[in-house]
Parts: sequence; C-alpha cells; structure tokens
Amino acid sequence: MTNPSETEPAFSAADSYRRTFLGNAGLSLGGLALSKLLAQEAIGADSSPLTDRGILGKPHFEPRAKRVIYLFMSGGPSQLDLFDYKKSLIDLHGQQLPDSVRGTQRLTGMSGNQSSIPLVGSPFQFAQHGPSGAWISELLPHIAKNAGDICFVKSMFTEAINHGPGVTFFQTGTQIAGRPSIGSWLSYGLGQENANLPAFVVLITKDKGGQPLGAHLWGSGFLPTRHQGVLLRAAKDPVLYLGNPDGVSRESRRLMLDRLREMHEQKLTDTHDTEIQNRIEHYEMAYKMQSSVPEAADLSNESRSTLDSYGPDVEKPGTFAANCLLARRLAERGVGFIQLYHQDWDHHGGLPNMLPAICKEIDQPAAALIQDLKQRGMLDDTLVVWGGEFGRTNYCQGKIQPNFGRDHHPRCFTMWMAGGGIKAGSVYGETCELGYNIAENGVHIHDLQATMMHLLGIDHERLTYKFQGRRYRLTDVHGQVVPGLIG
Repeated sequence: MTNPSETEPAFSAADSYRRTFLGNAGLSLGGLALSKLLAQEAIGADSSPLTDRGILGKPHFEPRAKRVIYLFMSGGPSQLDLFDYKKSLIDLHGQQLPDSVRGTQRLTGMSGNQSSIPLVGSPFQFAQHGPSGAWISELLPHIAKNAGDICFVKSMFTEAINHGPGVTFFQTGTQIAGRPSIGSWLSYGLGQENANLPAFVVLITKDKGGQPLGAHLWGSGFLPTRHQGVLLRAAKDPVLYLGNPDGVSRESRRLMLDRLREMHEQKLTDTHDTEIQNRIEHYEMAYKMQSSVPEAADLSNESRSTLDSYGPDVEKPGTFAANCLLARRLAERGVGFIQLYHQDWDHHGGLPNMLPAICKEIDQPAAALIQDLKQRGMLDDTLVVWGGEFGRTNYCQGKIQPNFGRDHHPRCFTMWMAGGGIKAGSVYGETCELGYNIAENGVHIHDLQATMMHLLGIDHERLTYKFQGRRYRLTDVHGQVVPGLIG
C-alpha cells in the first residue's frame, strides 16, 4: 500500500485557481488555511521537508546503481539480425509463416494485406560470445567482445505497434503522450547530485532521419517542470538561449537574475504558485550551466587512447560516438539520467544494406562506453541500457528479395544492459524456434522499468504523484521486478 506522506507532490496543476483565489482574497483566515494546506501537500503529514535529494530524501533501499545511461535505438532494431539467431529461419527461408505460429495475432497495417508471408533468415553470420554463449551478429564485433559484461534480454515485449506510441511507452510508461518521462520520475524521486548540472540530460545524434523525436519523450508531464530533461545540442550553444547576448557580461546577467528573483519571490508570496519557484530554479540552473556545460563538453583533457577507443567520429560533435563520451563525462559529474537517442533503425526495406551501416555507427562507441566506465570504476554503479521500441518480424515485408525488409514486431525482441547491478555475462528469456513468440521468461516494458528503478533503490510502487485525484507512477498499475536480471 502506498504511503501518501512519502511521495505526494506539492500540489496538482488543477489547484492553481484555488490558490490564486485564496491568495488574492487577502482574508487572514483563508490565507492561514491555504498556507497550512500548501505545507501539508508539499511535505506530507509525517515527512521531512523537500531537499535537493528529491521527494524521497533517500532511496527506499540500498541502490546498486547511482545513475543510468540509456542508449535508445529509435526505429526498432532487428533482433533476428543482431542477437536472436534462428537457424530454423535460414532452413525455412522463403516458406510461409505457419498459421500455428501466428495464431490469431494481428499483423500491422503495413504487412497485414500481404497475400504471402514468407519467412526470411538473416543474411549475416552469428557466433557465440562470453560466458553465456550469447549469439551475436558479425555486425556488432565490439559489443561481442564485451559480452562478459552484458545481460541480453531476448524476451522483451510490448503492446505498441507504431513508433510514436512505442517510444512514448518506453520513456513514459504509457503509449499516450503527456505523462512524465522516466528521467523526470528519477529526478523527482532522487533529486540532483550536482548543483551546477541538471539531473536529467538528453543527447540526440545529429543529422539522422526516421521517426521524429518529440520533447514529450523527456518532458516532466504533470511533475514540476524543473524535472524535465535538458536537451544538449551539437552546436555553439548546446542549450538554447543559455549564452549571454552580445554586450552582456556574466556580472550583468547575475545582477539581472537577482532582481528578477526578487520579483518572482514577491509573486510567489502573493500567489503561492510553486511553478514560480520552478521558474526561479530554471533561471539559476541556466546561469550555472553557462560554465558547467562547456566544461563537461570540452574533450581537450581526454587522452588520445580514450578518444581512439570511441572510434573515428568521437571528435565530431553530435555523433553517437561523441555523445557516448559526453555521457560518460556527464555521469562523472553527477548527472543521474542521461538519455541518448540514435535514429534510422526502421528497416521496412533495404535491411541488408542499411543495417550494417547503422551498426557501424553505434558498435564501437557503445562498447567503448562500457569499457571506459569499467576502467574508471564506474560501471558497477552505472546502469547502461540499449534497445529500441520493438523488434522486427521473422517474415519479409512485401515480396521476398535480396534487399528485403522486416515489419514492426512487438511480441518479442532483444535489449541489453550492463553494469549497475545487472547479472553480467548472461542471457535472459527465450523466443520460439522461429523467433515470433516468447518461449519463456517474458519481460514487459513495465517489468523493465520496475527493475531499473529497483536497481536505483526505488520501489516502483511507492514513487507516486497525486494528479487530478489519482496517484500515478511510471509503471501505472503494472510491473514486476525481474530477479533473473539482477546479479
């Protein structure tokens, strides 16, 4: 049963009219009642006041991980060509998907009208790696070398069949946009370790196509806005409007912010609207980031061996390699949740030509990130997550041809994790002989989210926020911690 005093928020957005009315009424009795109500809502009847350590004050139990670096491959990587080796698909290449395998399950609108559903085996070679004997494609040689540090989850599943709902589901716990993202939940619960950097940072590989990535994926939803993710761009100004205009010195900016803070604080006293407090904190964080972000993004003090380990693109801002190294630097500096997005994994056609190219972009940097964290003693308490919003079908989309494609497949796909208390060198779950259904140990999105929060010391059922009369959480009313993923 959730203890409301541990996790209830300051108040919901729906209360703003009530606060404004009472605050402006000037009635001493109303003002007294309002102040008491706000205090109770802000800290709960039995809890301590909020601190920089988040609403929880401290984790529910001893955490295994202190931070998360989430490598999201937007578009849906083909598990059957990367991690889920199926000899039967090769043997039955070109034959029809058996009705007994599909059953009554629906197909997406992109392949549902096909008169022929031909199975298609992977054209790429596989080999077993690490103590678990994990099957890994020739397209990922660097990740294969790190198999001893990785837990491959081959039995992920979701209900989403399209990209927008699919990505939103992973990031917010629901397919409908508007809820807080996972990074915002963790910022809200655990707070901010470095006063000069946000608790939640987002990095997107530049110049990529595919499905668009909306700000709702790192938004705070109904949580206070200070918990939303901060997008760092590959540009002269990594954060929009962060720098001072020409002719404005840092000292002048400080004076302006001091006066602005005084006006905001007066308005806060009059209205009791804590979004004003959030606005004050946004301005202050922006001022601090004027120096902390450029310092974090400056690679000049990295050794040549470190730079080389991430591959030839590491010194090109905005590449996946550069973002992986920046993620490690942000993790070192206390950023709790670092979200990397890499697009162009949606291969409805041209997979044999396109998949090798995109794998080359991410293989060496992702592997280097694991090793870099490990060498610095950070992998043990840094959880690295890799995966997309769903997988791909075991059959060809359209007519079978050499340069084939695969449709979306939500019923089973592969993700992997490393560090942060994960069971290293393991494989969890299994799919059927043809890679169409889960054979054992299915892991739903909410189970993954619950397990990630568990590794961070959070009971996913107890980190809640009351909004419009209901307590919400990242995993909604679902999710189970998966012990088999934990080392």
